[in-house]
Amino acid sequence: MKRLLIVLGTLLFAGAILIACGTPTPAPTHTPQPTPLPPTKVPTATAVPPTPTPDPKAIIAEIFAKSGHADATALAFTFWDKANPPEIPVACAKCHSPFGFQDFLTNGKVTAAVPAPGKPLNCNTCHSDAAQAQKEVTFPSGAVVSAEAAGPSSICMNCHQGRQSKVTVDDTLAKFGENLDPDVVPAPYKDAQGKEVRLGFLNIHFYAAAATLYGSEVKGGYEYNGKSYDVKNFHVALADSCIGCHDPHSSEIRFDTCSTCHGEEGKTAEGLKNIREPSSARDYDGDGDVQEGVYYEIQGLQEALYATILNYATEVNGVGIVYDPAAFPYWFKDVDGDGKADEAEGKKVPYVDWTPRLLKAAYNYQTSKKDPGAFAHGGKYIIQLLYDSIEDLNAAPKLTTKTDMSKMHRVDAGHFDGSALAFRFWDAATETKPAFTVPVACAKCHTASALPALLAGQELPQTGVASSNGLTCTTCHDAANWPNLYAIKEVTMPSGAVVSFGENDGSNLCLQCHQGRESKTSVDKFIASFNPTDMDAVPEPITDASGNKVSLSFRNIHFFPAGVTVFGTEAQGAYEFDGKSYVGFNKHPMNNKCADCHNVHALEIDIQAKCASCHTGVTDPKTIRISTVDYDGDGNVTEGISQEIETIRLALYDAILKYVKAKKLDGIVYSPYYPYWLQDKDGDGKPDKNEQGRSMAYASWTPNLLKAAFNFQYASKDPGAYTHNPKYVIQILIDSIEVMGGNVSKYTRP
Repeated sequence: MKRLLIVLGTLLFAGAILIACGTPTPAPTHTPQPTPLPPTKVPTATAVPPTPTPDPKAIIAEIFAKSGHADATALAFTFWDKANPPEIPVACAKCHSPFGFQDFLTNGKVTAAVPAPGKPLNCNTCHSDAAQAQKEVTFPSGAVVSAEAAGPSSICMNCHQGRQSKVTVDDTLAKFGENLDPDVVPAPYKDAQGKEVRLGFLNIHFYAAAATLYGSEVKGGYEYNGKSYDVKNFHVALADSCIGCHDPHSSEIRFDTCSTCHGEEGKTAEGLKNIREPSSARDYDGDGDVQEGVYYEIQGLQEALYATILNYATEVNGVGIVYDPAAFPYWFKDVDGDGKADEAEGKKVPYVDWTPRLLKAAYNYQTSKKDPGAFAHGGKYIIQLLYDSIEDLNAAPKLTTKTDMSKMHRVDAGHFDGSALAFRFWDAATETKPAFTVPVACAKCHTASALPALLAGQELPQTGVASSNGLTCTTCHDAANWPNLYAIKEVTMPSGAVVSFGENDGSNLCLQCHQGRESKTSVDKFIASFNPTDMDAVPEPITDASGNKVSLSFRNIHFFPAGVTVFGTEAQGAYEFDGKSYVGFNKHPMNNKCADCHNVHALEIDIQAKCASCHTGVTDPKTIRISTVDYDGDGNVTEGISQEIETIRLALYDAILKYVKAKKLDGIVYSPYYPYWLQDKDGDGKPDKNEQGRSMAYASWTPNLLKAAFNFQYASKDPGAYTHNPKYVIQILIDSIEVMGGNVSKYTRP
């Protein structure tokens, strides 16, 4: 400051000199004497005290003092004041005492009970060296989340993680024996001290927001075996963590952040309940309302699950049940079915007739109720838990009053179904990648963030890309030019061909992933590397650049290569046989682009709006017929074009089976699952098994067999081929049958 004043003074002085020296001296003139004025009384100057600089720490301390974390009267801190002995137990002290939390951070666990009376949290609870040094947060399931990845919000996650999980529920049930009948109350067992233990309710505890946020990564809810669930909920970069959405000191929601995108609804807590993303297009609770906020969808499923729990308890257990969210242990007997807890000696009677099936459903119900912000933290994860709980209770053989789930939905359309294999396939850790990471080769289409990065010219990390719950808004909408879609002039297909729906047309985005991963070009190149002399003989293996022996093997075009079909020979995605001609872009009279037919968020086709105007009375696009030509030669010229294609597709499969038999190759069988073509040496139509009981990939490939099998897979992996470009698909299939030695005389090739 002192230096600044010296500089300013010097500049003013220099300016004065310049003015004095640089201005010509005027000629003297006679000036009359002014009339004397009475002296002006100058008031005595009063010293003005400087404005004090606000102390940021004092401001924050004042904000924090009004928060629930600092409320000295809160039951969360005073519950044990009158306990005997008056102390906060080891099991509770981590989150209900600042001393217990520091003990936990320092020693990795709470080593001793904390004497009462309890104290609320303080600044040092979070702003301590121990808190800042924490490397990871371990959840009740044993799952670990890196503190570096979670950022400062990792401190919040220590307590807002719940106290139970799928793992602890399963472990508890295991103590009662193996192969428990899900609908029978298990017999008690004796613990190490010889005390008899009955199956009881397991409570996830209050405000387990981090368990909801991280979903299946930490398994806070009871996840049913055989089901897949959403993982960490990614919203937007500004609101993707605890402190991204909540002020860390007041704990209040940052409504200014919410309202940036959600307008008026983002300005209040009640308004947030009305928010529904465009990707949430399904009616989860089956009430017919697809405009209500996700909060109300969850509420509808909660009501349905609770009703199912009541019916199950009465009809299967023979002992009624009722829930009280404000009274531990929450579930009470209701033998007379009046909706009120039975009482004995003035106290509510806890429910004790727990079957494994009832316990799991009740646990998930409690999980959804004890996180009031679940709709924002991880709404789709909670929806999946509630849906599966209803479904499982409905499966009880003795339950007669089942809940109608016919109009309910568990997940969204493919792009936004976070539980789908397309997004969950890579969740497990391997030797080459960490858990919940998608390899670079797959990330473009199987994560939310990779495509925008590639479009921006960035390189993806070789370690892989973090997995996601399907696509997000910013996968297709340019965040820097919101809400515009990314501008794509043209798209290069796997064959090297360049196609476009039109410069910067939104449907070009769809082509980024719906183009397949192989093509005629790649198949020809692969076959050529073996230098075959007979297209109907299995070529000898070759040695690759790494010195490994490589045999001719199947090439998989991959899922939903709709762009290949639409552009036909312009894309050359299917295997086009030399000497044959093929149709190009499918010029439909009205709908020529992806977005012309598909709702870009729900992905479904509005039959009435898109098809029925020309195809009168149609309710299913598969019934639409494009001509009177009998392509498949079955004599039926009224069936839909999809059926014409399906008949020829199955004929190709039959031709493939006959081909391997005629060429005396190993038998083959197709599976809709990877690796698709399997060995069937005994010809029983079922895959052969190895010593581990696993199916074996087919290995006796000839070049022609590979080409035909590639086209069969292509036609199988584009379920909408009949409308995308039916004539192209028919050409591909008929030519493949011919190469397999099949008789194609009855078919009509477009």
